[in-house]
Amino acid sequence: MATKASEYREMSDEQLDSELKQTQKDLFRLRFQASTEKLDAPSNLLKLRRSIARIQTVQRERALKAAPAN
Repeated sequence: MATKASEYREMSDEQLDSELKQTQKDLFRLRFQASTEKLDAPSNLLKLRRSIARIQTVQRERALKAAPAN
């Protein structure tokens, strides 16, 4: 679950997109569990949020690199 940013940088764009969608689904599921029943590991919420941020950062880096410099 705890993937480093360097590992995300090695993934293709399609892999990053699917990883982002899956992580967001997992986060939604954990938030739902937190509100309806006892959550086993509340620290997983933070880990998933950080993973989403890392993926979005890598995607933004690629978008900036692909854009022409002014």
